[in-house]
This record gives sequence, structure tokens and C-alpha cells, in this order.
Amino acid sequence: MEKRKMYNAYADLEGYNCFGCSPSNPYGLKCEFVDEGEYVTCHWQPTGNYQGFFHILHGGIQATLMDEIASWAIFSHERTAGVTTEMKITYRRPVRTDGGEIWLRAKVTEVHKRLVTARVELFNEKNELAAEADVVYMVYPEEIARKKLDWPGVEAFYNSEK
Repeated sequence: MEKRKMYNAYADLEGYNCFGCSPSNPYGLKCEFVDEGEYVTCHWQPTGNYQGFFHILHGGIQATLMDEIASWAIFSHERTAGVTTEMKITYRRPVRTDGGEIWLRAKVTEVHKRLVTARVELFNEKNELAAEADVVYMVYPEEIARKKLDWPGVEAFYNSEK
């Protein structure tokens, strides 16, 4: 499967200000995602604004990045939206804020009725596995996701005309 950049269809909604992926949130992470088939990936440049210890990316920001990419994997692979219900993270290595780009990947690993689990891996600036998480979402049937979460439909995330 070829790589397909995902378009942030939510960015078109008035008042949209997601900390993880809104391109217009001045304090946000501004994550962008690529569908690579089995995985959704994100490359991201950390800065000192997001540090915990000196030059180390705050663990809460790492958790936010992992939660965000998990939702985009669910958008792509389950063709709906949902809300996080559980997240189990293992931090393995430091992630520096001054060492260059980091990247993440996520894939759906389990679907049980309305509970979907995504496995997320975060790689540091040395391309070492630095953190991993299993993120569980409660997903909505598409018609309910449209009403409760402004779900635009999966096709909107692949609109190449935007």
C-alpha cells in the first residue's frame, strides 16, 4: 500500500482547537498523520516548550501524542470515532527536545464490540523505541459519531483536493 497523507477534516469546523492536531492552536502539537496501510504514522519535532526535565520531552506530552495517533488509526481503520477509555503506557527511554525529529506509529490490534485497542509505539530522536502504549477507545456507530463527535466520515480524511 502506498503512503497517503491524511487531511485533518476537523480543521474546517469553526471553533476546532484540538491540542493534539489542530493546525491553528498556537499552543498545540499540530500533529499530521500518514496512512501507511497497517499503520498510521506521525513525524513530529519536539521543542523546549514541551519539556519536563531539562531537554527531556514531558511524559504527559508523550501520552498526548500516543493518544492522538491512536484516534487517527481508529478513524482510518475502523471508519468511525470514539473516546479514550483506557491507556497503558510503558516509558522505556528518554526523548530529547533538542535532538531532532521523533516519530510514532499506531495500528488497531483488537476490536471487541465497541471497544477498539490501538497499539502505539513512539521512537526517539535516535530511532529507539522510547515508549509504547495500548490505547482503548469506545467507538460509536457512524451515525452517532456524526452527531456526538462531528464525525465527517472517513472519506473526508483522504480528500486530496484540499
